[in-house]
Amino acid sequence: MSRKYTIGVDFGTESGRVLLVDVQNGEEIATHVTHYKHGVLDESLPNGKMLPPDWALQHPGDYLDVLYQSIPQVIEKAQIEKRDIIGVGIDFTSSTILPLDQAGEPLCFQQEWESNPHSWVKLWKHHAAQKEADEITQLAKEQDEDFLSLYGGKISSEWMFPKILQIVKEAPEIYEKTDLFMEACDWITSKLTGKLIRSSNTCGYKGFWSKKNGYPEASFFSMLDARLEGVLETKMRGEIQSIGGKAGALTEEMAEKIGLLPGTSIAVGIIDAHAGVAAVGAVHPGQFVMAMGTSTCHMLIADKEEKIEGVCGIVEDGIIPGYVSYETGQVAVGDSFAWYVDHAVPSYILQEAKEQETNVHALLEEKASIYKPGQSGLIALDWWNGNRSVLVDAHLSGIIVGLTLATKPEEIYRSLLESTAFGTKRIIEGYLQAGIKVNEIFASGGLPQRNRLLMQIYADVINREIKIPDSSQTTALGAAMYASVAAGGENGGYDTIFEAAEKMAKVKEEVFTPIPENVQLYDELYQYYLDVHDYFGKENSSVMHGLKRMKLG
Repeated sequence: MSRKYTIGVDFGTESGRVLLVDVQNGEEIATHVTHYKHGVLDESLPNGKMLPPDWALQHPGDYLDVLYQSIPQVIEKAQIEKRDIIGVGIDFTSSTILPLDQAGEPLCFQQEWESNPHSWVKLWKHHAAQKEADEITQLAKEQDEDFLSLYGGKISSEWMFPKILQIVKEAPEIYEKTDLFMEACDWITSKLTGKLIRSSNTCGYKGFWSKKNGYPEASFFSMLDARLEGVLETKMRGEIQSIGGKAGALTEEMAEKIGLLPGTSIAVGIIDAHAGVAAVGAVHPGQFVMAMGTSTCHMLIADKEEKIEGVCGIVEDGIIPGYVSYETGQVAVGDSFAWYVDHAVPSYILQEAKEQETNVHALLEEKASIYKPGQSGLIALDWWNGNRSVLVDAHLSGIIVGLTLATKPEEIYRSLLESTAFGTKRIIEGYLQAGIKVNEIFASGGLPQRNRLLMQIYADVINREIKIPDSSQTTALGAAMYASVAAGGENGGYDTIFEAAEKMAKVKEEVFTPIPENVQLYDELYQYYLDVHDYFGKENSSVMHGLKRMKLG
């Protein structure tokens, strides 16, 4: 019997990655990256129309380019027969939504609507719907809605319905013209299959849906805004299928465009960070996965449901079938490091990196690694793009305490690294306080592969061993694993994600182990972090809220 393969397509914030994987052992055969031509539209539309602050849009044509360019490329690189590719899995940033017309095409493709920002894809980090998120939270509290507890008691501007409500209020003509609102993940899946299928994963974490109760009552949306009456039956219609299932088969039209055979199994889509959970083999209770990139998403598998402060979602069968899966997150991790390097590093550091023929991040990491915990005298808050967990407040912003005229760039850089580790520790403490076990920690994504200092800081701050996946494309591997389950055992794949994880998941033998001396120092430093965290995030949040209000005019 010939070897069988699956394809994982990972749609990130700046690019899409396609990975061809051997189903038998998870070997990564070929990969290809397509960078989005339009990138993130956070200042203006492609036609030059300026955008307000806190907007983040994308061009849906960039997503199709990933399919049309990268899938044929990996097939050509691998030199394999199309008939041996048994499935395709899609993972995507979320909540990344777009309004579609009656033909299932994005409204922004139409000349009539291309100058209206609300016709475009609203990327996950579009934070301009915070006011609408607050309205939803307030109404849910007033109505004592059960669904609110599944999201930590507070709704995020990043999720689907705040973004839809913003369209209702600011562009009612776009809302009326929209036939369907869909997660980009589910839209790509529908393009491949020709079927309207929504993922239990995207709906559960970003759309207020639960396996037990479905969506909130229709009356809730009517109370929110009269124009939302019937939105569930009309603009949110579509069958919801469980993660790990088969969404459908590849259509002839799309098969011709991407170079695969018609009928190839297409898996139900999954949120990008969530796909990495199976890829490291974290399919059992107590396993905690940090997907670390521009932002960090934390996923925890558990065997019970508890109410936890600031959790982004508690979803039964959400990531791993048969278990309750929790999600929390930090909105700016790699983004905050990149901000400092791109906008605040002095010229002499740039010159030194150039002379050493290295990148600025590597140089700062080398310099920062000399310092002991606390030696810089700095504490930073990891809120450079707001706080997702545990405060769920997009109006919060970054801060560094302890700067002096003697502060060096590498000290600031280290404080930013440490701040993200402190933020993660605060999140883990929330789980432990609620009686949810955290037994094993994995770090996936691009950052753990590149920054050893960052991983050692995390191990020291959290005081746990941290395991790293042995994959260059962890989320794409996870998507490919779900594709193997969609194809099924009779077609050369697997019947459950547990079987797939046993054969295809990959973790390095090397682990990052806490250094006792550093643990003790970081315990003290963490208390100062909590002081600043609570002061600006709870007791005196009006400071940052006021600054944000003045910025927005």
